[in-house]
Amino acid sequence: MNPQAAELNSVIQEKSSIVFEMLSERGKSIFFPKKGILGQTAEAKGTKINATIGAAVEDDGTPMRLEAIASKINLDPSLVFPYAPSFGRPDIRAKWKSMIYDKNPSLSGVELSLPVVTNALTHGISMAGYMFLDPEDEVIVPDLFWGNYNLTLTNAYGSAITKFNLFKDGGFDLEAFEAKLNEGGIGKKVVILNFPNNPSGYTPTDAEQDAIVEIINASADKGNKIVAIIDDAYFGLVYEEGIAKESIFSPLSQLHENVLAVKVDGATKEDYVWGFRVGFITYGIKGGDAALYSALESKTAGAIRGNISNAANISQSLLLAAFESQEYADQKAAKYNIMQKRYDAVKAALLEEKYLEYFEALPYNSGYFMCVKLTEGLNGDEIRQLLIEKYSIGLISLGNVLRIAFSAVAASDVKEMFEGIYNACKDCKE
Repeated sequence: MNPQAAELNSVIQEKSSIVFEMLSERGKSIFFPKKGILGQTAEAKGTKINATIGAAVEDDGTPMRLEAIASKINLDPSLVFPYAPSFGRPDIRAKWKSMIYDKNPSLSGVELSLPVVTNALTHGISMAGYMFLDPEDEVIVPDLFWGNYNLTLTNAYGSAITKFNLFKDGGFDLEAFEAKLNEGGIGKKVVILNFPNNPSGYTPTDAEQDAIVEIINASADKGNKIVAIIDDAYFGLVYEEGIAKESIFSPLSQLHENVLAVKVDGATKEDYVWGFRVGFITYGIKGGDAALYSALESKTAGAIRGNISNAANISQSLLLAAFESQEYADQKAAKYNIMQKRYDAVKAALLEEKYLEYFEALPYNSGYFMCVKLTEGLNGDEIRQLLIEKYSIGLISLGNVLRIAFSAVAASDVKEMFEGIYNACKDCKE
């Protein structure tokens, strides 16, 4: 093992032997190289003649660039063309951390890691897998989950996906979650909690979130070591009262010495910048301190360094400029209002009782999506194809469930969409 990895492991073992046991073999072996090329480059910073970094500069010392590109970008070239650190830009890391506290007031006074920048959430989930999953590990998810977990965790790291029933009696199936979490005896458990959920568009109620946290706490009390990966891709897009407004990361990050909360989030969906590819990983555990978090940050940055080197500088710079602008909050609120109207249009349309002949809505209250479950005898993919060919409507088929991204549908088109689904179902029955 590299001595730099061993040094980080020593810190983690001293601060939390439990966190060390949670790490995968890759996680234990990885480190961010402070020596070698990166270390020597850092030491040479500020020299008159600097021939260390593998980038080109103009004779005046500014980043070398093509005017055909630079002329399209209204930012200082130093914020665009050079590499960003593998950890991410320090300024946006600090800003995002402050925003996490702003969005989750119950975290006040809780020590968290500094977020590490990822190439958005898919990469963030992958890096969490790198850090904590070995081939023999299972990942607990609901039976409605984002299919890309299969590629990022099963295909890439060999870990198995194991599912629990998501809904019971119109809400979160707490009994199924508890049974799955405690299945297989005492040991390491890895669970992904994704709220608002993709594909269902469901976020637990305040009471349900409290109950989920208590289930995890009781499991940790039994001796289970729980890595809770919080996929907060759609954080903040909640449209009903009584639904948990704070991320479940908030209570989990201060819950128990046996529970490591790993928040994977980013601007992709929250700030409508899907192509920017800027996400974050943030760690929280009861009793966690700066030394423990620094070691985890260094390992995460090492994994990123060995994977993509670093996330795009220009995207981080553009986002930071937006976060610090006076218009940001009002503009974000305006887009939220559009999403709320689309959600309300879905709710209004589904009051039509005739639809129950062919489909019913699964519980939904947030995010980008909602799902309808088809009645017995209807084939989801057959209806999906008919909707395209006859009604010019595109949906996603998940077996006998149709996923509807109302985020991409104007409120004025929602009624037509459900009428099309109804008619397509009717066509298939005839």
